[in-house]
Amino acid sequence: MIVKKNINKVFVVFISFHLIVWTLIPALSNVNLPLDTIEHLAWGSNLDWGFNKHPPLVAIVLEFFFQIFGNQDWAYYFLSQIFVVSAFFIVWIFSKEFFQNQIYSLISVFLLEGIYFYNFTSPEFNVNVCQLPFWALSVLYAWKGFKEDKILDWLLFGLFAALGFLSKYLFIYLLAAIDIFLFYMIIKKRISFKSLFSLIPFFLILFPHLIWLIENDYITITYGLNRTGTGSQNLLDHLLHPVIFLGKQIGILIPFFVMFLFLLSKFKTKLKFEDQKLFFLLSITIFPIILIFLTSLIMGVKIRTMWMTPFYLYFGVLFVYLFQKKINLKGINKFFAVFLFLFILSPAAYLYVSISQTDKRTDYPGKEIARLVQNKWDNNFGNEIKIVIGDEWYAGNLSYHLNSRPTWMNTLKNGALKIKINEGVIYTGNPEILKKVCPGVFGVIKPVGYCMIGQK
Repeated sequence: MIVKKNINKVFVVFISFHLIVWTLIPALSNVNLPLDTIEHLAWGSNLDWGFNKHPPLVAIVLEFFFQIFGNQDWAYYFLSQIFVVSAFFIVWIFSKEFFQNQIYSLISVFLLEGIYFYNFTSPEFNVNVCQLPFWALSVLYAWKGFKEDKILDWLLFGLFAALGFLSKYLFIYLLAAIDIFLFYMIIKKRISFKSLFSLIPFFLILFPHLIWLIENDYITITYGLNRTGTGSQNLLDHLLHPVIFLGKQIGILIPFFVMFLFLLSKFKTKLKFEDQKLFFLLSITIFPIILIFLTSLIMGVKIRTMWMTPFYLYFGVLFVYLFQKKINLKGINKFFAVFLFLFILSPAAYLYVSISQTDKRTDYPGKEIARLVQNKWDNNFGNEIKIVIGDEWYAGNLSYHLNSRPTWMNTLKNGALKIKINEGVIYTGNPEILKKVCPGVFGVIKPVGYCMIGQK
C-alpha cells in the first residue's frame, strides 16, 4: 500500500520513467522518424500561418526544437513525451480539485496508461499529440473559471483554447462541450459574463491563421472533410461508420476498464446531475464523444481512430469520481500489479514491432539517402542545397537530414520568385518524368528520382 506522504514522489517517479522509457525505446529501435513528424518538420522549414492539412502550431513547435537540437531523432521522441507527461501533470493538478485523498488522483493518472494513445502511439509527434497539454489546460482553466469566475482564469482559458485549436481543428469538439456547460451555468445564474473575456486572447491568437485560411480558400478545412470521405456517402454509411466508431472506442478502452475493475468492490453508482463537479466531468469527457458520434451519424463520415487521442485524458478522473465510494483501497496492490504489467508490456510490444518488422516508415534509410544525395551534389556543384521540392516524405526527409536544412516546398508554384540565383535546388518525384525534364544533374535512389540544379 502506498503511504499518503509518498504519493507525490510516486507520481514524479511515474512520469519520469514514462518520459525516459518512451524516449529511449523508439530512439534506439527506429532508423527514421515517423511519417507525421517528418511531414511537420518539413512544414517547419517553411513556416506559414497554416498548411494544406493542418493549422501551424505543430510545425512551429517542431521548428523551435529543430533550432535547438537539429536532426537528432531522439529529440523529437523526447518532445512528444514532454507533451504527454505535461498533460498527465495537468490532469494530476486538476484531479486535486475533485479528490481529498490524493491516492485517487494518482489512480486517475495511472489509468491513462491503459489507453494506447498515451503510450504505444505517443512517440510520433503530430497534431494529435500536440493537442494534449492544451486540451488538459483548457479543461483546467475552464473549471477554475466556472468555480471562481476570475478574469485571469478566463483569459488563460482563451489562450490555451486558441493554441489547442491551432494544433488541430478537432479541438472545437471540446470547446463545444465546454460551451454546453457554460450555458447551463448561465441559466442557473452561477456565473457572470466574465467568461466572455476568454474570447479576447482566443481571437487575437487565431486572427493571423483565419486570414491565412481565407486567403487559401479554406484548404485546411477542405482537407479535413476529404479525410472523412465527405461527398461519397451512401445511406448505409450513416449507420455503419458510427457503429464502427463506437466499436473501436470500446476496444481502445478495454485495458482501461480491466485496470479499473481491479479497484472496485462493486460496479455500481448513482448519477447525480445536480452535482456540479460530475456534470462538468461528463461535459468534458462524454459530451465531446457524443458530438463526434453525432457528426458521423448525421454526415455519414468516417472518424479515424487517432483523432480521438486527446478525448480520453480525463476519463480516469471521471470514473474514479463516479465510483470512488466503491473503490476498495485495501486491494489496490492488484491494481498496481496490472498497471505495472501494462506499463512494461506496451514499450516491450513497441520494441518487438519496431525490430521484427522491417518495412515500416521508421525503417526508411533517410539519413543514408541524404548522405548519398549530398555526395552527388558535392561532386557536381559548389553551392549549398537551399530548397527541396516534392512530397512531405521524400523531400521532407532531405530537408530534415541534410546539414544545410533546405527549405521544403511541395510545389514551386509562385515560389520560383523566391529562389535566388545562387541557391541550390533539388526536385524529388517520379524518376521517369524527372529524367525527361531535368535541366541539371539527375539521379535515382529507388523509387524516387532526384533532379539537382546548382552552380559549379
